[in-house]
Amino acid sequence: MSKRLELLFSNMEGRSVTLAVEDPIEPANAELINEVMDEILNENIFMSTGGPLVSKRGARIVERTVEQIDIDTEE
Repeated sequence: MSKRLELLFSNMEGRSVTLAVEDPIEPANAELINEVMDEILNENIFMSTGGPLVSKRGARIVERTVEQIDIDTEE
């Protein structure tokens, strides 16, 4: 199982932009995440195809579980 923290922003064109951090520290610290997202916006660190990031949409932890299924691959 893998986890990642997704930071969700809107760009100048109103489109959604997601920045992802693999294997985040847990438990997630909402106050710190909010401060980091504010800093990203204030410093204009990232540019997207729709222009600079202009507002926060949210943040979330995404978990992914992969279960391998054994099949006969010889034909």
